[in-house]
Amino acid sequence: MKLTTMTQVTIDGVMQGNGGASDEDRRNGFERGGWALGKGDDETRAFINQTYQCADAFLFGRRTYELFAGSWGTMTVQDAPAWEPVMRALNTRPKYVASTTLTDPAWPGTTVLSDDLASAVADLKAEPGGELQVHGSGVLIRWLLENDLVDEMTLIVVPVVLGQGARLFPEVGPDLALDLVESRVDSKGVAIQVYRPAGRPRYATP
Repeated sequence: MKLTTMTQVTIDGVMQGNGGASDEDRRNGFERGGWALGKGDDETRAFINQTYQCADAFLFGRRTYELFAGSWGTMTVQDAPAWEPVMRALNTRPKYVASTTLTDPAWPGTTVLSDDLASAVADLKAEPGGELQVHGSGVLIRWLLENDLVDEMTLIVVPVVLGQGARLFPEVGPDLALDLVESRVDSKGVAIQVYRPAGRPRYATP
């Protein structure tokens, strides 16, 4: 399987609290949750729905898993008719959680990966199928990138600057070159950018 990631971010790189006003949105004093609600047009919604349908399995960090389990894991088609493909994919396909603290996941179809995560993810990628998808899970995405386990990453960039909140990439961290393989901007100014990791960047010589 190809390991792919999809992350909604602001112009200043914030990924925290895109969807609403949960306790997660407000951690560390964050007060600007829900910044992605209603921002994309019908084509962007269709792109997200189609992406979830391409997943053969999902991989989450613990925090995102618990958020998804408490929302998508409890929904019916009537709760989110525009997002039925997302809901069906999440509730019917295998889910894996990278966690050393989660012991009894309540969401059916969940397996906890608690030991030797690099080997476990490599084994999953070696299985036949289309995509092993990672949504949210910023800490996990950074770890996967550092360990050369990401094949493709999609950023959905919402045209807003928050000025606070957890960012996808910290101020200090490893560097990475990316090849842009797809780019589009919808009618509401939301940009979808698909990248593939391409080793380390080149820098100007002294």
